[in-house]
Amino acid sequence: MVEEPESPTRSCYQRDRDRVIHSGAFRRLQYKTQVFVYHEGDHFRTRLTHSIEVAQIARSISRALHLNEDLAEAIALAHDLGHTPFGHAGEDVVRELMAPYGGFDHNEQTFRIVTDLEHRYARFRGLNLSWETLEGILKHNGPLIGPNAGAKEQAMGGAGPFITEFCRNFDLEVGTFAGPEAQVAALADDIAYNNHDIDDGLRAELFTIEDLHDIPLVGPTFASVARTYPGIEQTALVHESVRRLIDQMVNDVLSETKRRLDAAAPQSPADIRALDHPVVAFSETMRDNERVLRSFLFSRMYRHERVMRMTSEVKAVARDLFQYYQANSSALPDQWRDQSGDLDERGSARLIADYIAGMTDRFAIQEHARLIG
Repeated sequence: MVEEPESPTRSCYQRDRDRVIHSGAFRRLQYKTQVFVYHEGDHFRTRLTHSIEVAQIARSISRALHLNEDLAEAIALAHDLGHTPFGHAGEDVVRELMAPYGGFDHNEQTFRIVTDLEHRYARFRGLNLSWETLEGILKHNGPLIGPNAGAKEQAMGGAGPFITEFCRNFDLEVGTFAGPEAQVAALADDIAYNNHDIDDGLRAELFTIEDLHDIPLVGPTFASVARTYPGIEQTALVHESVRRLIDQMVNDVLSETKRRLDAAAPQSPADIRALDHPVVAFSETMRDNERVLRSFLFSRMYRHERVMRMTSEVKAVARDLFQYYQANSSALPDQWRDQSGDLDERGSARLIADYIAGMTDRFAIQEHARLIG
């Protein structure tokens, strides 16, 4: 990383946030899938609106806990920069095709974007973010290695070669939990997508309010709003219910986090990183409620026939593009083609993955039609 003079008007975390917002990768989130591909409708969440919603929740929680709001916001706004077009469907394809060449993970791709792939500044590659912001982006879901790493991280074998090489010169302590602001951003992500997927699923008519009746927390909240406002129209009923659900989850995080902080009595962020568990968390009851909701959304929304049909179609687009560029590197834009000249097969595949991962849904579909038909 490159040393820079302190700004007279912004903290380093405000500068980090601003650099994320001004990045090309952040703008492209406007046309990247959250659940529904962009042409399904203008009212569904995209990766951009989701990221903004996560940042708002993260700021609120951080303020209540007397943490650094700007740091939490910077991490929250950056956390999805590495997503491919077409959401997890696109990532599944790129991961499969990159398996012989070192694999692919959207969180590592986010890290590569902010440390290398963005070319906007004269003095350095990437965004030259602060240590805490980089650590939070990399580890907001937990350690990458060691006994406290999650199942996904253990299955992936820990940190990839790019992260390992980066940490030789700029140690991000990948075996520990992240600081509290990053943990807040991770919980804010869960709160945002669980509740806003309820809203989008109802809007898309993949399930009904009546289907939510037996879901803990969700069903009672919708019923309470309906009793309080008899005859309320559905749009307002859904918005008011989702608003209350977010409020209940945020208050649960605050209560449980304060309890954990009292028990651990940390004196510094380093003490929080040294713990063998996160301090920002849901209570056990709320975790159980969230699992039931996730299971419902998985079966009734993410695996809905309509969503699965679109998933199959967009997977074919991503696969076709990757294989086409492998066979026809001359079809890459000039700046990408110029980089591919001296690369071996592994490096060339990574370049293609970087290019496709940076595409929006709209651009990927247009390029597929232009190149392949």
